[in-house]
Amino acid sequence: MNDAAPFALGTMIRNKCRSMGVKLLVVSFLAVLMAIPAIFVVSLVEDRTNRAKDVTQEISNRSGGPQTFLGPVLTIPYTVPPLYKGAPVTGGTYAVFPAKAEARVKLRTEERHRSLFKVPVYQSDVQFDAAFDLAGVPSVAPPQAALDWSRASIVVGASNARAALADSSITIDGKSRALIPAENIGDAADQSRLPLTYFAAGGGESAKPNSSFRVTADLRFSGAQRVAVLPYGKTSHVTMEGDWPDPSFDGGFLPIRRAISAQGFTAEWLVPFIARGVRAEGTIPILAALESSDVGVSFVEVADPYQSVNRSLKYVPLFVGLVFLSYFIFEVTAQKRVHPAQYVLVGVAQMIFYLLLLSLAERIGFNWGFLFAGGATVLLLSANTKWMFRSLLQGFRALAVFSLLYLFIYLLLRLEDNALLVGAVASFLAVAAVMYFTRNIDWYSSVVPGAEQTS
Repeated sequence: MNDAAPFALGTMIRNKCRSMGVKLLVVSFLAVLMAIPAIFVVSLVEDRTNRAKDVTQEISNRSGGPQTFLGPVLTIPYTVPPLYKGAPVTGGTYAVFPAKAEARVKLRTEERHRSLFKVPVYQSDVQFDAAFDLAGVPSVAPPQAALDWSRASIVVGASNARAALADSSITIDGKSRALIPAENIGDAADQSRLPLTYFAAGGGESAKPNSSFRVTADLRFSGAQRVAVLPYGKTSHVTMEGDWPDPSFDGGFLPIRRAISAQGFTAEWLVPFIARGVRAEGTIPILAALESSDVGVSFVEVADPYQSVNRSLKYVPLFVGLVFLSYFIFEVTAQKRVHPAQYVLVGVAQMIFYLLLLSLAERIGFNWGFLFAGGATVLLLSANTKWMFRSLLQGFRALAVFSLLYLFIYLLLRLEDNALLVGAVASFLAVAAVMYFTRNIDWYSSVVPGAEQTS
């Protein structure tokens, strides 16, 4: 009797440890544990993403980088007499914006490749039109300031002068003049200056007190990633057109009209004086106030493989959990035991799926990469189910279930805004399905009746 008691106790403990309830807890723990190798996959994705950013920045810099253009602005040097005898004469530059401004930008894009990475670059033809009305100028000059109209200039600007593709010219009241590099406008210590390189032409006889005149200018520059125009007139009208099919409109104002197709885009902005929030004239720091009001287009790559793979990794707990629950249901319904080590192998296959997805998405895009990586993983998991349960029927069941599961994950990634809602509902339904299929299980029993261990 004394010898039988320890044996009975040991048998009870072993059966308790092998109960289906404990097995479900073990499976759940293994699903959570698979988050550890997922961290290494996330680190690899971040490394590839940073590499892509470095290549993008390198190609972008060589092509001119993001370009911002400033249309014709009248600048007039001024001096202020000393306040007391012996004090130095001070001065600066006075800027006057045109009353009406119109800019037209035409863009031709292409993709530059470096190994697996590609960057959109463009060539831009920019036409500026400006109508100046100098009646009442200056109205906000510093006290006692004397404007030197003989040195008045028409100034335009661009972010990167090294990206110029042709010499630029300017026409003032029908008279053409060449634009030449100008020194940075304003005091070099002035931190409020726009980060632009300036080109200037003399105002000639047109830029006189109370006069009015028209100015046109033509620029041709290369660039990459983004192009923007500053609202350089009291009222500014900007149009852009290009052949990039996936533009992102950004800046201080959105277009009033836009059209996007597979062949390209057109967009139109109107920035009225009261919306711009910048005075019509003032000392040179007034130019910096335009920076927050620019209108622009960024050339985005919608099918960014790294962003898509990174989003898919956020669903690792849900993904692995659903796969493990599926195997647990197979185990319950087939009445055969599956060893925890086999669950680990299934989890490893899930992690390898992400590595396949990343490596394929870099070369053939996320959609095709998901198709091939997901298809290969589904076939492997289905074959593994047949091997574990020694049943061709179970293998086909697994093929159907995992095909639907991977299709669900793919659709979840494409839904974007509705992904959280759909994922939550699907998780709820999955748990409900587990509850239904396991409703007749005696969780304290060591095994479902008729079960056999496959390990």
